[in-house]
Amino acid sequence: MFLRIDQVEVRYPGAAQPAVQGATLGLRAGDIGVLIGPSGCGKTTLLRAVAGLEPVSAGTIHLGDTLVSSARVHLAPEQRRIGMVFQDYALFPHLDVAHNVAFGIRHLPAAARAARVAEVLGLVDLAGSQGRYPHELSGGQQQRVALARAMAPAPGLLLLDEPFSNLDVDLRERLAHELRGILKAAGATALFVTHDQLEAFAIGDQIGVMHQGRLHQWDDAYSLYHRPATRFVADFIGHGVFVPAQIVAHEGDGAQLDTPLGPLRHLTDCPLPGAYPQGRCELLLRADDIVHDDAAPVQAQIVRKAFRGSEFLYTLRLVSGETVLAHVPSHHNHRVGEWIGIRPEVDHVVTFPVGADHPVSPGAG
Repeated sequence: MFLRIDQVEVRYPGAAQPAVQGATLGLRAGDIGVLIGPSGCGKTTLLRAVAGLEPVSAGTIHLGDTLVSSARVHLAPEQRRIGMVFQDYALFPHLDVAHNVAFGIRHLPAAARAARVAEVLGLVDLAGSQGRYPHELSGGQQQRVALARAMAPAPGLLLLDEPFSNLDVDLRERLAHELRGILKAAGATALFVTHDQLEAFAIGDQIGVMHQGRLHQWDDAYSLYHRPATRFVADFIGHGVFVPAQIVAHEGDGAQLDTPLGPLRHLTDCPLPGAYPQGRCELLLRADDIVHDDAAPVQAQIVRKAFRGSEFLYTLRLVSGETVLAHVPSHHNHRVGEWIGIRPEVDHVVTFPVGADHPVSPGAG
């Protein structure tokens, strides 16, 4: 691993709780990691600790074979070979693009400096823009100049703190895909902070979900969605709800799980009934686990709907009172208050103890 964070704690003077506690993750050279979570969860603090802008009170941070942070060691930011891109880009308005990009490589001879500026501007698709000024550029172009400036000294690690937060939603999604392509083409190792799940999924090889200073899970996007490590991750990533369920059998062809939508049978990745008292648990149901089917015996009332272009996100109330969500193609334009047929199609079984935070693994008990 190129970046190794092991049991890191960061405390601010006078604070009752650590801003970051027990954070552990690893990032391979050439990979892109993303930290995501609600405001105040500690993701930017952890990023600043990696940069050397915040000291750590416990744990260690390694870049390659070098210990850069611990309770007793603190390598200065300028000695860490790290490039940073901030929310506001921090471009110098009185300097043209070439001089902005060259700011961190002023020690190079003029010819080598100009060649490196041209190289990184080519990487970010701004070739030939050396003579332009920041006020002549769009927000997306300014963001790419800031990225080129951070990449110019060839840092070992790039840190990006919500670089798209000042841009409109459509531009952010496009730039997220562009940024991944730029970083991969450059072979860069990067750690990115965002509160936007779509950005995280578009950019990250590995994604960490943080809450109240703790890193709940560090995993790929598919695993976060389908195999959440904690109830917070399950609730934070994607659209989902929890419904009461009971595991009533576990035979050769899988388990049966009784739910408010009827029994789910032949489940091969379900915990054993003994994993919970009387087999009672809570089942995570994603919006894509529920299929609209007029012929289905289970009926649900539409209590809310959100138009998403190609689909609606329906919030549905079952006869038993539980609420579920469903993605429904937008040509199924039912009225709020209408009853429709639904059926479950659950390929990934995620169950939690009633009222608890952590799921139980298949076969447990």
